Amino acid sequence: MSEIKIIQGEIFNDYRGTISSLNSFDFEGVERFYFIHHPDKSVIRGWHGHKFEKKWFYCVKGSFTIAIVEPDNWDKPSEDLVPEIFNISEGDSKIICVPEGRANCIKASTDDSTLLVYSGTKLPEAYEDSWRYDAALWMDWSKY
Repeated sequence: MSEIKIIQGEIFNDYRGTISSLNSFDFEGVERFYFIHHPDKSVIRGWHGHKFEKKWFYCVKGSFTIAIVEPDNWDKPSEDLVPEIFNISEGDSKIICVPEGRANCIKASTDDSTLLVYSGTKLPEAYEDSWRYDAALWMDWSKY
């Protein structure tokens, strides 16, 4: 199975302002996008998984902790799976590329944070490939 990848972008600052870019990001496979806004850093969103859908996460405002796990059984996954943890923020232009076959859980690290999510499937397909698990299943979110 494919690995989770990080594409590091660039941030340019001068007297006119800031440009955040991801010049090496290839949009091949992206079918749609949406924004997730967390007004409160106490909110935990997830776990939400997809067998066939790829995801790309980019922080537009604030910061987020994103946990990603590969379920070993989609109907009843093991409780001892260990997620990979990623921190992203508006101050570090990077995108997390998540291959199919993963579940993610998201928590804002700062209030009023916004995450841009690209998806590899159209909405009707995404609804048919949607797996949800309790947010506390693989993570102790009190540490984040």
